[in-house]
Amino acid sequence: MGNEEVIGVFAGVAQRGDAADLAGLLGSDAVVPDGPIRPAVQRLWDRLSAVVLFLDAGSAVRLIAPLLRDKRTDPAVVCVDADFVVALAGAADTFAWRIADALNRTAVVTAGPSIDSVLDELVEQLDATADGDVAACAAAIEAGEKVVLRNPLNFPLPALSANVVSAGEDAAWVIVVDDRAAAPKDNVLRIVPRTLVVGVGSTRGASATSVGAALAELDAQGGLDLRAIKAFATADVKADEPGIVDAVEDWGFWHGDTAELITFSAEELNATGVPNPSSVVRNSMGTASVAEAAALCGARQISNGAPVELAAEKFKRDNVTVAAARVLPRGRLALVGLGPGAPEQRTPRAEAEIRRASVVVGTPEAVDAVAVLMRPGTQTRADGARELAEGGAAVAHVAFGTGPTLDNPVEADVIVVPGVWER
Repeated sequence: MGNEEVIGVFAGVAQRGDAADLAGLLGSDAVVPDGPIRPAVQRLWDRLSAVVLFLDAGSAVRLIAPLLRDKRTDPAVVCVDADFVVALAGAADTFAWRIADALNRTAVVTAGPSIDSVLDELVEQLDATADGDVAACAAAIEAGEKVVLRNPLNFPLPALSANVVSAGEDAAWVIVVDDRAAAPKDNVLRIVPRTLVVGVGSTRGASATSVGAALAELDAQGGLDLRAIKAFATADVKADEPGIVDAVEDWGFWHGDTAELITFSAEELNATGVPNPSSVVRNSMGTASVAEAAALCGARQISNGAPVELAAEKFKRDNVTVAAARVLPRGRLALVGLGPGAPEQRTPRAEAEIRRASVVVGTPEAVDAVAVLMRPGTQTRADGARELAEGGAAVAHVAFGTGPTLDNPVEADVIVVPGVWER
């Protein structure tokens, strides 16, 4: 709900009389703004605790969609037609019943988990698997309960509610963002990003069962969550090894996903430094390492320039050797063009990037234009986008027109979202 107890009742010319009658029933907190509906709603949105729209549901949804930020802070929004009062956004159920009673209409409310939960978006943007009750954890956040978030690898995260803290006791829930294995616990939500490339080497004819057993060692001994695997890698001479190929397919079947099998030449592998080179492997393969070197080469190939590290040194079992490399997270810089600036002229991708940022950078005018899109807790700055992203933050740098540009490379993941500029 908004900070002020102001109810906005909005209607076109034909329904203005009905709107005025309703405002009279609602009391002194209700106002009926003059003029067209869209600019009036946009102008007053941040001051309103509730909104009544004398519009059909489709028009109402299109109007408010760019303005919505968070269920706990959005005003309660309902739309009204000749028969129904429909709860659309915010904590609108009780408000819909109130308006329906006043107008002698039928309230239409729905119940269920919110599809725009920050946790759902977080899982999607990290290309992650969620292990735990996402809906229950999201409900705790929305209810203002204390939730502890642990992010040991420092993934760039969007702004989160003030009740989501980095440490503390007596939390209703704990969220852990990590690719390392852990036993399931009550009221713990694990978000497992896909950060790992597994290098595999084997003797000729090793079975898929043997490869799978060796992979299990990455969990049992290496402490890695196998759901974090992004790709597999091996020497090019092993590309058609049935045991390796079948094991990769088996992994995809059991995890409901697919992973690429990347191959490298002996020369490429031999040029990669590893902690456990083998003279035996060098004599037979022309490289001192297959599993560790392939894991590191594969991680560098998919990293888009991000740093990589060996997450698990090689394990050998039943003539199969496996190792894992991790693509380390780094800051995120989205260069977002706002076009001419009006909400209806922004692209959906631009709005999504603003919601996933923890810091929005831009001129005061550009930042104000997107303020309604920011999650609660989002910081704003006039400059410093590069430095913030290189420091590990999720940053959206916004500007009117096609958007900001970079003069020099930046040590962060860069996403360009051009705006559409009118000629």
